[in-house]
Amino acid sequence: MTEAILPKTVSVFREGYGPAKFKADALAGLTVAIVALPLSMAIAIASGVTPDRGLYTAIIGGFLVSLLGGSRHQIGGPAGAFIVLVSATVATHGIDGLILATAMAGVMLIACGLLRIGDYIKFIPYPVTVGFTAGIAVIIFASQIGELLGLSFPNGEPGPLADKLTAIAAALPNFSTAAACIAGLTIAVILLLRRYRPSWPGLLIAVIVASAASALLDLPVSTIGSKFGGIPSGLPMPALPDLSLDLVIVVLPDAIAFALLGAIESLLSAVVADGMTGRRHRSNTELVGQGVANIASALFGGICVTGTIARTATNVRAGGTSPVSGMLHAVFLLVFMLVAAPLAAYIPLAALAGVLAVVSWNMVEKSAIVALVRSSRGETLILAVTFLLVVFRDLTEGIVVGFSLAALQFIHHMSRNVRITPERVENPLEKMDADTVTYRLDGAFFFGAVAAASAVLDRIADDHRNLVLDCHGIRFIDTSGVNLLAGVIRKAVRQHVQVYVVSDRPDIRQMLLHHEVPHHGVHFVPSFDEARRQIAERTRSSDPS
Repeated sequence: MTEAILPKTVSVFREGYGPAKFKADALAGLTVAIVALPLSMAIAIASGVTPDRGLYTAIIGGFLVSLLGGSRHQIGGPAGAFIVLVSATVATHGIDGLILATAMAGVMLIACGLLRIGDYIKFIPYPVTVGFTAGIAVIIFASQIGELLGLSFPNGEPGPLADKLTAIAAALPNFSTAAACIAGLTIAVILLLRRYRPSWPGLLIAVIVASAASALLDLPVSTIGSKFGGIPSGLPMPALPDLSLDLVIVVLPDAIAFALLGAIESLLSAVVADGMTGRRHRSNTELVGQGVANIASALFGGICVTGTIARTATNVRAGGTSPVSGMLHAVFLLVFMLVAAPLAAYIPLAALAGVLAVVSWNMVEKSAIVALVRSSRGETLILAVTFLLVVFRDLTEGIVVGFSLAALQFIHHMSRNVRITPERVENPLEKMDADTVTYRLDGAFFFGAVAAASAVLDRIADDHRNLVLDCHGIRFIDTSGVNLLAGVIRKAVRQHVQVYVVSDRPDIRQMLLHHEVPHHGVHFVPSFDEARRQIAERTRSSDPS
């Protein structure tokens, strides 16, 4: 295994790992586990599966993400960003289709890591990540309105947002005061603890308070026990998913979407951890670890695993020093599941909906949206288009279109920075100024700049004996740019103009020669002084006087 994809766990133990670091990691792992316990169940329920599958995901997937990943502080588990995709897959292909798609996404993530694709996924533009995160938050909140208000949908709750809102409006006469009060209590406790006791585990305390209030007052609200029959007191035996070819084909688009979102979400989370700690993660190692974790999660009946920003940030703030804290968080979750599984039956679904309502609000990067709107109309457009497509169309479509718009904006910006400016050649020979035209080329000469550059270059070299192209300012050139320069040079040579290409970069000369630039009449020189010297010698040798 090369150093580039070596898990951070190995690096940590190579550096030395003692009792003091273990104590810090144990405390951080316990803190994260307390946060992850209600969140994992809430995300699973919102995704259309039973709450125990969320715990399997956090325990199995979370352990392997930390053990095999490329970040010291990454915490893996079920993520709110996947709720939309997972629920749609379950509704279309059932649990078997979801588990198979999760395993297939794991294989894809491993392949991406081994092929070093992680080096490129992190180039997703900032407005796109802000836009799709906000879009996911809106969809998550909309999916919880029914539980927040205790509504019932006889024909099932629609998936698309517009249809969902219509169904919610029609179901409002069935509004449950008890469910709304439990949800409101949960949200109020979380916000009050965040305000006055930020170090306390607000999510868990809020769920416990809401569960106690519901049980003591005997409120008529749906609970995990009434809807799902509680959760098991342990992990299931691993089992292979349905590997039928027909199912593989139909869930392939879902698996690709899982892999794409998982890669983006996990690397974004790792970048957040790097910013908080000053460390650097290994992106390709992280993808390999995420891939193995998704395969293992599927074998144990779990759902998609990815790096989770909120839990990773909690781990950093709690003093986690290494991947051991993430592995211990999974162990603590397993202990909670073994010991307290019967108590989970009393948790109201409205309380978990309140947790997700707060999570969805926190997912929206309000300050980032304000900054983007104030700074650039182009990036505001990218943000808005990504957001609207995620909310009303499809998550993958939003990311692809947003990225494409950002790429077009970048191409437009770079094409405007290309400059072709005339320069005067200083030389004692008076005839030289009249016979020589010099142009300095600056910027990135690529396909996006060809139209603007050709409008200038096509007019040069008329009525002159020498053409000097100073290419020192070219920072980047692709085959489209080379083809443009080659065309200018060939045109000048046909008009019996001597062309001097000034550059100390051998790649420019090689690319021009590959584009069939004629050898006669074209001179490649390393410096402007050398071009002047050769022009002066040629002028003197051809002067009859």
